[in-house]
Amino acid sequence: MEPRSPVVFDVREHRLDNGLRILTLEDHSAPLVSFQIHYAVGSRNERPGLTGISHLFEHMMFKGTDRRPPEQIAREVQASGGTLNAFTTTDNTSYFENLPAGKVELAMDIESDRMAHLRIDEANLKTEREVVRNERRVSLVNTPVGLAEELMLSLLFDSHPYRWPVVGWDSDLKQISLQDCMDYFRIHYAPNNATVVIVGDFKTEGAVVLMRNHFGEIPSQPAPPPVVSYERPQRGEKRGILKKVAQAPGFVAGFHAPGWKDPDWPAIDLIETALTTGRSSRFYKTFLKPGRVSAISVASGLFFGTIDPSLVQVSVIAPPGGDIAAIEKEVWREVDKLAWEGLTQEELAKVKKQREASFYLQAESNFFKGVQIGLRQIRQGSWRGMNTQVDLWRKVTNDDLKRVGSRIFRTDNRAVVTIQPVSTEEWESFGPAE
Repeated sequence: MEPRSPVVFDVREHRLDNGLRILTLEDHSAPLVSFQIHYAVGSRNERPGLTGISHLFEHMMFKGTDRRPPEQIAREVQASGGTLNAFTTTDNTSYFENLPAGKVELAMDIESDRMAHLRIDEANLKTEREVVRNERRVSLVNTPVGLAEELMLSLLFDSHPYRWPVVGWDSDLKQISLQDCMDYFRIHYAPNNATVVIVGDFKTEGAVVLMRNHFGEIPSQPAPPPVVSYERPQRGEKRGILKKVAQAPGFVAGFHAPGWKDPDWPAIDLIETALTTGRSSRFYKTFLKPGRVSAISVASGLFFGTIDPSLVQVSVIAPPGGDIAAIEKEVWREVDKLAWEGLTQEELAKVKKQREASFYLQAESNFFKGVQIGLRQIRQGSWRGMNTQVDLWRKVTNDDLKRVGSRIFRTDNRAVVTIQPVSTEEWESFGPAE
């Protein structure tokens, strides 16, 4: 039986005179709407001395405007029956409101108010700086895998901004000034650097009129400076050891890989699926099911694919007292087997179906569709890859898997950080963690 034709998402595109891009996708299956604004700025746009300012500014965006005191934005959205949040990545900073149908103008009013009249003052900066520094301690410094990942990225990338964590270095967070924040806001939080995505139960024509009313008078700004950073080819394996208080040893490894626009990305997706998705995956059958590891994962990109070449990451936690060196050798043996021999035809057909099913299951959500549309626009240069994604997976051959796998999963193309458990006394003897 021939496979069904891929679903076509009927996205409509408009552009305001100030450069604001509006992408709409109507879905009247439920009385809900997701309003999202994606700014084309993330940790990729930072520099040494200002690392973490993108994520810090995400927090600042919730501290009120000239006409909305702190917490009022959340109260307004929640009173309407909706939810709101935000996230920062390497390549974008995004804000969203998921609302009942008929309430989309509330989101427009909030986001245009923040874009035009955000309150940026010393008191808010001081408060949110400490919140972010504590978040860094909790999510990175105090967790073995988080700290190992941070070290691995700084080893893998010599010069590209992907080498520092999205949350930033603590030494930079401590000295970011109010003027830094004001300059950052002026340059990056402009309509011509943003994409608004609206998905759900609404009418595009009316929404565009409302968008023009709320955003049309906000002036555009000069384009942000381009990110210019050349990452030279790696010419040998890089290794590091992290001595950390931990219950078990482990390792975090990264392999240089292309960005999201690269034609080989669908093959990378399928390799990741074959290794880790479900109980029939190779890593599950070889390592998790027999209890040889406590956790194992493969992740491509840095939260979806990236604008610039990034990585494929492999993370492993051994059982307490496990021989992590022996486990690592076995993991690479399994990866090499797939990279050089490929999959059986049955495996290849299965992982394609798994990837397609996961994509369409997530696409039942207005929020997920909006994130796909917005991030593809920023990272791939167009949302249209959403309509070709399934077909690209279907076209991947076993030869493609072997060609891409053998190019990426090379010893000379990776950085590995081993987690070596130590006592609290030894950990503290190294001095402050920051």
